[in-house]
Amino acid sequence: MDTKITLSFNKDIINRAKDFADQNNISLSRLTEFLYAQMTSKNYQSLEELPIADWVNMVSEGEVEYKRSPSSRKAMKDEFFGSKK
Repeated sequence: MDTKITLSFNKDIINRAKDFADQNNISLSRLTEFLYAQMTSKNYQSLEELPIADWVNMVSEGEVEYKRSPSSRKAMKDEFFGSKK
């Protein structure tokens, strides 16, 4: 059963991801689902352990930067609304 979610990404990243998905005859939704399936298929302890990290390094422009979420809901809310200014 499919479930809808709303995500926010940098527009340039989305455009490149759409191009990649089109070239591979897959929808952006299925590509995202595939990547999440890869991430959750094993018991990884950190982002650096993910097998996708090497792939991301190959296709990205520049260094990959992982941003960790704030530890509390208040910090997350403050970060979200602070980024909209």
